[in-house]
Amino acid sequence: MPVKTIVITGAFSYTGKYVTRLLLDRGYKVRTLTCHPQRKAEFDGEVEALPSDFGNPQKLQESLRGAFCLINTYWIRFPYRQVTFDQAVENTLALLQAAKNAGVQRVVHVSIANPSLDSPLAYYRGKAEVEQSITHGGFSYSILRPTVIFGPEDILINNIAWFVRHLPVFGVPGDGCYGVRPIYVGDMAALMMKSVDQQQNEVLNAVGPETFTFEELVRLIASKLGQSIRTVHLHVLLAYLATCLAGFFLRDVVLTWQEYRGLMTNLLAPEGPSTGQTRLTEWLAQNLEHLGTHYASELARHYR
Repeated sequence: MPVKTIVITGAFSYTGKYVTRLLLDRGYKVRTLTCHPQRKAEFDGEVEALPSDFGNPQKLQESLRGAFCLINTYWIRFPYRQVTFDQAVENTLALLQAAKNAGVQRVVHVSIANPSLDSPLAYYRGKAEVEQSITHGGFSYSILRPTVIFGPEDILINNIAWFVRHLPVFGVPGDGCYGVRPIYVGDMAALMMKSVDQQQNEVLNAVGPETFTFEELVRLIASKLGQSIRTVHLHVLLAYLATCLAGFFLRDVVLTWQEYRGLMTNLLAPEGPSTGQTRLTEWLAQNLEHLGTHYASELARHYR
């Protein structure tokens, strides 16, 4: 049987590298569109790296030529420099059109839990626009909707742990009763891998077996680390200003206003069966040595 080619956006990124390892182990030929070609050493030349040239439709189409499946992890966490959420949508639509023109048969797309075209949050609205383009684009597709993805290189769980290690008080926005249903990065990659060879169309919430309120999550991390910490409930505006101040000193964006609103309106705890198996409580116990020992900077990871 001929070796199948898969194109993935961001094979050297956080979630992307986990699924890329699985693809290579299964014998697929992997090509990536990336903004970070310098990271390709991780796969020792096994992955062909091409630039993410969204503004050049012909070049983008040629990058996808011969692939039977596109795995799309491209998105932005927040607007930065010239790239806005509207631009991220435009880039993704250009990618999908190029995939269609190149003859790509299937798309595996990483979305977000609870996207909506009517959402007041541009992040969630943009994700819904992309989903709509995929479902109406003539592809066979699998759309995966994660919430918080945890693992050795994650940002949210690690940085909660970092603040817990360094501060005696943790500010919780609002009542802290809104939910989080995190999934392990390895389980997320396994879902993406499983979706590649399927033929049916599907939309799945990518969620783990445990659900926590945000305050429970903070207390769980503190307990596992053996840290004594007091949680203080803050008005959401005050909490946001505090994270902005922390971000100034850390030279990073700790949490955005859209992330605050998405979290506090319970968008990160969808109901339904678990699609991941790994329990955060068990993973924390096994990874205490490195958890929160350093601050994980989003800006450093992507822009510096």
